[in-house]
Amino acid sequence: MLGQYHVTAIIPARGGSKRLPRKNEKLLCGKPLIAWSIDVALASKYIDHVVVSTDDLEIKQIAEQYGADVPFLRPDDLSNDYASSFDVIKHAIKQLDIQKKNHLIVLLQPTSPLRLVDELDYALEFFVAKSAKGVVSISEAEHSPMWSNILPENASLSEFIRPEVQGKRSQDLPTYYRLNGSIYIYDVLALLDKDKIFYDSDVYGFQIDKDTAVDIDTALDFLIAETMILHRSKE
Repeated sequence: MLGQYHVTAIIPARGGSKRLPRKNEKLLCGKPLIAWSIDVALASKYIDHVVVSTDDLEIKQIAEQYGADVPFLRPDDLSNDYASSFDVIKHAIKQLDIQKKNHLIVLLQPTSPLRLVDELDYALEFFVAKSAKGVVSISEAEHSPMWSNILPENASLSEFIRPEVQGKRSQDLPTYYRLNGSIYIYDVLALLDKDKIFYDSDVYGFQIDKDTAVDIDTALDFLIAETMILHRSKE
């Protein structure tokens, strides 16, 4: 237990994936992609219940093999390209009957297989220390957004870089951070009250290293993650 909180991890894993077909079952260094998130959740000091939300019987079997609970199958309308993460979380909360005070939901997307147990536990401790309603993992941006802009139809760069940035070195620019999709922690009642994943004054960013925040969306991402895991195992 985390103080007064009961903590449930939800790992969403639908069967369909257009850019990287069947990615949740795809072997990453000999282990299904989804298993990496299950293992981290089960190893946490604070997570009381690890649940996989899926529409797919093969994923259900894999999840149960690695120790997760799959007490329901997600309906088709929450398993398409248009269903949001919040819709999936809300469905799981109702199915698990945890619409209660002092319950936390931890969303662990299987596409972030390099997250560490310590990061997860520190994020939960950070939640308590901040008396937060939500904590979301962030990482330092790889490239400053101040070097980015939309491109006009004629491809002119005349207004691409703002005047105050021109001539500056990247190290002279402010440090920017980005959401990395690895860890989302929310108070269940606050989440249901807002009826969305929200970013208010009582939701805090928890910084994790870029090297553990790899998000798998393509075959190249998968290769990068595999290379980094192999490198980690040699350290």
